[in-house]
Amino acid sequence: MEENKLIKEFYSLVQVDDYDGHYAKDIKDGSYFGMPLKSIVEAEKRLRSEKNAGIAYFSMEYGLATSCYNQFSSQLASGPSNKVPENAVFSNFRVADYFFALHQNNVIDLPIYSGGLGVLAGDTVKTMADYKLPVAAIGILWSSGYFRQKFWFKYGQAPEKMHWDPYTYPGLVPLKNKIKIFLKNEDVYIKLWKYYVYSHEHDAVVPLILLDSNIDNNSQFAKELTDQLYRSDNVSLKLLQRVVLGFGGVNALEELGYNIDKYHLNEGHAVFAFVAKARGLKNDQMEKLKSNFVYTCHTPVEAGHDKFSFDDLNKVLKKEDVDIIDRFGKERSGLANLTLLSMNISSSINAVSHNHQKVMHIQFPRYKDQVQYVTNGVHPYTWMSQSFQELFEKFPATFPDFRSNPMILSRAHELKTNLDFRAQLWQAHQENKASLSKLLEKWSLDKNLFTICWARRMAAYKRPSLILHDINRLVQIAEKIGPLQIILAGKAHPNDNLGFTYINEMMDKVDKLNEDYNKLKIIVLENYDIALAKMLTSSVDVWLNNPLPPFEASGTSGMKAILNAVLQMSTVDGWMAEVTDKKIGAFFGYKNAEGSVGNEFDLHMNEDSAELYSAMEEMIGLYYKTNQRGKLDVSSGWIDMMIECICTSSQFNTYRMLDQYKQLVWKIA
Repeated sequence: MEENKLIKEFYSLVQVDDYDGHYAKDIKDGSYFGMPLKSIVEAEKRLRSEKNAGIAYFSMEYGLATSCYNQFSSQLASGPSNKVPENAVFSNFRVADYFFALHQNNVIDLPIYSGGLGVLAGDTVKTMADYKLPVAAIGILWSSGYFRQKFWFKYGQAPEKMHWDPYTYPGLVPLKNKIKIFLKNEDVYIKLWKYYVYSHEHDAVVPLILLDSNIDNNSQFAKELTDQLYRSDNVSLKLLQRVVLGFGGVNALEELGYNIDKYHLNEGHAVFAFVAKARGLKNDQMEKLKSNFVYTCHTPVEAGHDKFSFDDLNKVLKKEDVDIIDRFGKERSGLANLTLLSMNISSSINAVSHNHQKVMHIQFPRYKDQVQYVTNGVHPYTWMSQSFQELFEKFPATFPDFRSNPMILSRAHELKTNLDFRAQLWQAHQENKASLSKLLEKWSLDKNLFTICWARRMAAYKRPSLILHDINRLVQIAEKIGPLQIILAGKAHPNDNLGFTYINEMMDKVDKLNEDYNKLKIIVLENYDIALAKMLTSSVDVWLNNPLPPFEASGTSGMKAILNAVLQMSTVDGWMAEVTDKKIGAFFGYKNAEGSVGNEFDLHMNEDSAELYSAMEEMIGLYYKTNQRGKLDVSSGWIDMMIECICTSSQFNTYRMLDQYKQLVWKIA
């Protein structure tokens, strides 16, 4: 009886489209796709309550790790396009490349992300749910996702359109609610979807509202607005994707009756939300509206700051909207700058690391007194491997309640002289490495050989090819010190010609090393995604991070790695600039002059690759003293660094991050 009441209450709050025909089997008996329905009802009520003013969190992308964290179950079969397809591998063991592929038998991650920004947004929303905050997240339902990366052997990356089926994706539901966006020459209709992001304990949720223009009411052009993430081949499409997020997000919140006090713009993509709220307001009212908006900037790279001509704005937006943008977002060049607009309409501006704050002070000196920083973090229960959770459970006196208090991992140093812990720590790492070796067994990956990984977005300033800059030196290191395994992965934006060039260059170099495979294995993975990221960040020995300083705002992949005691090899940039006093690996490379940003295309490849190889020689030597073909030196300094990684991870998580957002940005208890 109570469960029937709960279903009725849910349906009165969340009007699922085609509930009886399609979703009734998965939303019944107090269950929502296998999760507690009660958590949804409580969250929906709270967001509508006049007593609890909520937060709206806007992001163009969300990487939620739905394939490996809080997975929903469904009575209906998921569409075949929602399964991870087989992916190619490019290596210097070409016979294996031709005959084998990677098979991962799992559901794709909800394909509404491209990379680090989206994964950070996903980790943030999951932590908001853990904290039981009254938050509604706003995003876009990308009907073709980002893109599917295919390798052309020796010719690099070939982007393919992605296909997936939102109607059979577990946990994702369409709503009957529709909204309308008013543009200059046409109205765009938006269908609303919801995906509920559950807390770690499943006792709270954050509703993620997803906007979809791919419906019959719209013109073909309007349908394409939510087709593919980060379209940049058409200026109007690029502009209107941001308009859909901002205008559509505000309209969706009003349509659903949510009581929102703070609008958090995760990057400037969503700044049109302010324009939507400012319509019809007088000057003093607009100034007051700023107190409701906060802005997080995520990049110092020029391409990350959207700019549009007012001619382009006038083609698609009404005069009232353009006037607001002109007032708050016009730069000296005469262009509309969405970063400038975001800073001018927000009561709080934050960078995402201390180093990034310094760079923003140089790039935007007028805002020096306003720009604070909150260093990014990662959601520990998404990224901590099962073997490490089990390890910490074996030492409850040191790690009591580590699941709800990740800061307690700082106590790992108390076990530094505990030989049993040191041995079990190594064993937990080797279990992860064995899983990776199993995945890549056709390429003869060996869990007892030194393994280093670079995996992230392929962009010039991230210098993906640095480790391959001098192939002969790598061969010499392998011959002199010991065998070496290198894993590389990442996508270049479809319109990033420089990123394509790097992939081509890397493949060309790898192709020439076929005869050296026994001493130097190089494996390039296709279609890098969150599931692969979770495996790699927990399974390799060293995580390589070599952006050109100071162009990495934060970076988070290394945070995921240290959570699993994976050592770091990094330039001093982003979050890594905050841990140079920690013995968690090795630092190397170019440092930008104090007070200067420099040129993001002056990559210092010769000098930094030489320093990288020297650092690698030392680290590989220590590794083989620690692990002599499976025989462990439990007293090794390598294990000291693994323990220091765990201690350091206690501060680089989204719990610490959200505590700072609550105090410094949202100013809530």
